[in-house]
Amino acid sequence: MSLKLFDLSGRTALVTGSGQGIGYSLAEGLGRAGARVVLNGRDGAKLDAAAERLRAEGIAVETSVFDVTDHAAVKAGVDRIEAEIGPIDILVNNAGIQRRAPLEDYPAETWSEIMRANVDSVFFVGQAVAKHMIARKRGRIINIASLQAQAARYSIAPYTATKGAVLNLTKGMCTDWARHGLQINAIGPGYFETPLNQALVDDPKFTEWLKIRTPTGRWGKVEELQGACIFLASDAATFVNGQIVYVDGGVLATL
Repeated sequence: MSLKLFDLSGRTALVTGSGQGIGYSLAEGLGRAGARVVLNGRDGAKLDAAAERLRAEGIAVETSVFDVTDHAAVKAGVDRIEAEIGPIDILVNNAGIQRRAPLEDYPAETWSEIMRANVDSVFFVGQAVAKHMIARKRGRIINIASLQAQAARYSIAPYTATKGAVLNLTKGMCTDWARHGLQINAIGPGYFETPLNQALVDDPKFTEWLKIRTPTGRWGKVEELQGACIFLASDAATFVNGQIVYVDGGVLATL
């Protein structure tokens, strides 16, 4: 009986930014737990290639190409999924970017870009999907935040600001939508080997610092985020709402 709590069979999950990296891994994990997954991104060819890899595992997968920073495109894309694929039971707001520079030199246009990609997208997709979920009185939204919601590091202050916003938007979504039967939570990854972090992974000095700074002494593997996502999407988390689950190897636990 306890394992059945984590069974996602019969549910459909939309994962934004899922052509690679964390998004792809989370889609894979949800699919392995039984969900039909809908991959989203702007590059149709990349999504098709990702979908083929998942189908080779026996996962039911569809793709939906739209720009999560375009409000009209998001609404049209979500409505199309609902009409042509089926009701979205689980949304994972994963899409995001990183733009590093000293704060005193950070270009205004880059600030706007990172805010659109990391914050506006969570609001746009969350709102569009929630309107359908509210009508059904059920649904799960999982926002991907970061340990940077709690701790800053040199040259990424704007990114830190966006992830702090995602953390508090998660709480706001819970406050507004839990009454309608929705569970909205977030995952806060630590340092993971992803395309977004490739420059840091390839930097021996940074990797050495990371090993010292992280109690588990290593980079995280993207597959290690799957369990938290499956938990928050499943019937094991029916009374978990407005929370952020940090998966960081212990970084935030130590000075």
